[in-house]
Amino acid sequence: MENYIAVSIFESLSSGVRLDIFRLLIKKGFDGMVAGEIATSLNIPPTNLSFHLKALTQNRLLTVEQEGRFQRYRANIQLMSDLIAYLSEECCNGHPEHCLET
Repeated sequence: MENYIAVSIFESLSSGVRLDIFRLLIKKGFDGMVAGEIATSLNIPPTNLSFHLKALTQNRLLTVEQEGRFQRYRANIQLMSDLIAYLSEECCNGHPEHCLET
């Protein structure tokens, strides 16, 4: 992962609303949620929600799929895993397996 991609992801998640949306969708896994369900679950007005969903989708943190009249959003779990790997690849002088030892 390139540094600028990691920075972009962190900037996107620095909004409390966006972080809440991403965490909710991580919990839902592959099923994801349609926008109305997200709005109801997090008590976010639809117009405000669409702004945040667009930002998360542009940064590839979410994927979106059209389902009739609705759009289903899913967390990009692979990107999250890539970010975690990027953050920990230099851990413990290049031996991340040692970082978990206590």
